[in-house]
Amino acid sequence: MNTPKRYLITAALPYANGLKHIGHLAGAYLPADIYVRYLKAQKRDVVFVCGSDEHGTAIPIQATKEGTTAQAIIDKYHPIIEQNFKDLGIQFDIYHRTSDPLHHETASAFFKDLESRGDLETKTTEQYFDEQANTFLADRYIKGTCPNCAHTEAYGDQCEKCGKSLSPEELINPVSTLSGNAPIKKETTHWYLPLNRHEDFLRKWLLEQHASDWRPAVIGQCKSWIEGGLQPRAVTRDLDWGVKVPVAGGDGKVLYVWFDAPIGYISATKQWALNNDKDWKPYWNDPETKLVHFIGKDNIVFHCIIFPVMLKLHGNILPENVPANEFMNLEGDKMSTSRGWSIEMDDYINKWIKKENGGESLADCLRFYVNSIAPESKDSEFTWKGFQDAVNGELVSIFANYVNRTWVLMHKLTKGKVPKIHTEFLDEDDRALLVSVTETKEKVTALLEQYKFREAQFEVVNLARLGNQYMQKKEPWILAKNLDTDPTAQAKIDNCMHGCLQLTANLAILINPFLPFTAKKMCHLMKVVDRMLEWENAGKFDLLKVGYSLRPPELLFRKIEDEEIAAELAELKANAEAKKNKMETTNTSSAAANTDQTNELGIAPLKPEIVFDDFGKIDLRVGTIVEAKKVEKTDKLLELLVDLGFEKRTILSGIAMHFNPEDIVGKQVTIVANLAPRKMRGIESKGMILMAEDAQGKLYFVSPSEAIASGSTIA
Repeated sequence: MNTPKRYLITAALPYANGLKHIGHLAGAYLPADIYVRYLKAQKRDVVFVCGSDEHGTAIPIQATKEGTTAQAIIDKYHPIIEQNFKDLGIQFDIYHRTSDPLHHETASAFFKDLESRGDLETKTTEQYFDEQANTFLADRYIKGTCPNCAHTEAYGDQCEKCGKSLSPEELINPVSTLSGNAPIKKETTHWYLPLNRHEDFLRKWLLEQHASDWRPAVIGQCKSWIEGGLQPRAVTRDLDWGVKVPVAGGDGKVLYVWFDAPIGYISATKQWALNNDKDWKPYWNDPETKLVHFIGKDNIVFHCIIFPVMLKLHGNILPENVPANEFMNLEGDKMSTSRGWSIEMDDYINKWIKKENGGESLADCLRFYVNSIAPESKDSEFTWKGFQDAVNGELVSIFANYVNRTWVLMHKLTKGKVPKIHTEFLDEDDRALLVSVTETKEKVTALLEQYKFREAQFEVVNLARLGNQYMQKKEPWILAKNLDTDPTAQAKIDNCMHGCLQLTANLAILINPFLPFTAKKMCHLMKVVDRMLEWENAGKFDLLKVGYSLRPPELLFRKIEDEEIAAELAELKANAEAKKNKMETTNTSSAAANTDQTNELGIAPLKPEIVFDDFGKIDLRVGTIVEAKKVEKTDKLLELLVDLGFEKRTILSGIAMHFNPEDIVGKQVTIVANLAPRKMRGIESKGMILMAEDAQGKLYFVSPSEAIASGSTIA
């Protein structure tokens, strides 16, 4: 295939509803950045676009959690995510946002173009509606019991416990997350993209044209969808947050986020063109442009079926490849921010990169390890021990060790300068070193063109390994001991050090797409400008001029200590426990009365009506607190020992934020004595303390007005 005239590279737009973790980095952004850096080193015309996805239900849901507005949420997280990418060396040409007016204009025009030509169709269907909130409910605003695993907190689009994709109709006992009420069905009209009309196109384009050059997992997933029969896909939603539907009948509706978001690639390209006085159109309309989407496997259908249909109808070019990655797990479990089982990019940056001088090298350490276990063909797993082993074993002991040995010996044996070549003393090992550099460049180039970034990085490190072997075989430090007796010793030292220095220059070029901060530091050591990192220079053995003075040695990386890894593992487990405890406390604490819905007086509404027999099942007793202490590693839980007269029980209560343990010993309280036991934080709680809560959230014990025997019943 001929070299394309230009490249447009996209990375999936991350939701601006919270911090992003290293699983996201592994899925789309690091592989895209490696590929783009390689293309730019080749001096090709390439534009790398991305931006925050700021629409869809995820944003207002997060706003509700944080007690703020959707606009405040995106304004909070957009700059953090953008800076996180910069700190980790992800170098977009533009990082845009879908809340920008240019995007709204672009997405609206795209929709109107398809609608005006009859490429969309309308349907009236029944959808869930919350009568109290007076709004149709997006899938994420509906919860119920999962039909697959019986989890009672499944969402209308997915059960986060078992991972099954769902529709709201599949949920058992669905309720609105806005009001807590059971929703009704109500008619609404929406626009649909009739994918069923385009099955023949997709079969030919995907299953025939790209079956051999796209990743098998991508083709396999698309084939499953197509052969299962494509259905019309809604492109609008009943929401008030997003790009407004720009045609008659669109009041109260917005473009569905998976129609709106990929158009963000186009609006970002437009903004880049405006910023750089360029024409954006060839990047989306010229067949000589190579369009590549980098995504995670959860986005395959949208980027390989839905968006290509949209692009074809709109007259744009289609992607040449969609090298989707699988998922990266963490320490034996799926990454989940909600469960506290993740490593946020922001957290890694603050703890590892910003805490010390030269922290950029630790950005490259993360890039190196994540790429070395990249989930290119199957799910992979990040472990902190694996991170330590990769950094200490490959970066420190092989790559950095080779560069440092070369610099130390060069300053010791050739006066800190690049020595000349003595051709009469060149041998097979010297020539083999040159061949190794040439072959490595060819291998790395071929692998990068095939999106095999993990293998390509291995080949670069392996070249450093060959350099170590070459140096060990030549033993210039031994030759230096024989300078007075061997007239050829200095010439052989010069040849060895010249070869090692030229190899280092080549390593800087080849490692640059993977470890850009390291490549820049190597250029600093060599006193050369970054232009030397252009790909055409790889394979040359005259990059450093004879007689040129080089800087003193500096370590490229430091070792990762056992204590650091132990601390990370401990914090990971503590975070997960804290999240779990918070969820348990929310569900079981006596202080968990619903205070989110109050009337104008700040009083919570009545719960559903019950009959006397329901109340008669509850055994209420007076107990006396005889011991109280905080539960370790929790903020809210107190462990209480309560005397019921006939026995003493341990009861956990989420009141630690309101009462000091020593102040409530001796207090008489009312408990639900026949509540089924429940284990929290490894402690079995046998009962529930009844509390009252005022409009300001202050808690009060429900106690007898006068002292009474412990165990007394409340009728």
